[in-house]
Amino acid sequence: MKWEKFRETGTGTTDTTMPTPPVSSEATTASKEIDPNSVLMVADFFKAIAPDSSVNDFTESDFFSILFQSNTKALSISRGRVSCSVIVTPSLSNFFNGLHGGAVASIAERVAMACVKTVVSKDKHLFLGELSTSYLSSAPISSELVVEASVVRTGRNLSVVTVEFKIKETMKVTYLSRATLYHSPISKL
Repeated sequence: MKWEKFRETGTGTTDTTMPTPPVSSEATTASKEIDPNSVLMVADFFKAIAPDSSVNDFTESDFFSILFQSNTKALSISRGRVSCSVIVTPSLSNFFNGLHGGAVASIAERVAMACVKTVVSKDKHLFLGELSTSYLSSAPISSELVVEASVVRTGRNLSVVTVEFKIKETMKVTYLSRATLYHSPISKL
């Protein structure tokens, strides 16, 4: 299923305020088992991870997300699984010209949250309780990474997700993350 189809059935209009919709690739697929509204919700989540502002405006809340938001494209979305592509750019690199550890952690957190949103109800608010990451090797500038997240366990109050970063060309695992996300109901006040 394509983003354009979901966008047409979802709101009837195409949102052109963001530079590129996160689920825009012809290679993006969504499982037929998952509700189209959940796919829209995950796609809108990727789109909303950064406010529409300039990268030079460092006073914006969560501005770091702006640096990787345009480099992240969803590849597939199914119940309990999310796969996306990330391109390592100089703005995401460290002194040694590899993907910065903070960028790895930030991408792992966002992809893990998107993955959990495919299995928990909409009325649950998610927050990160724990994130552990193993840095196995470096991803050099201009390399494309495949980031795959899958829900290991989900319950009433928490979910555990594993996130793997692989270099697309060789499928060599570069980073492994495990995130524990807590659920809390949104207040009805």
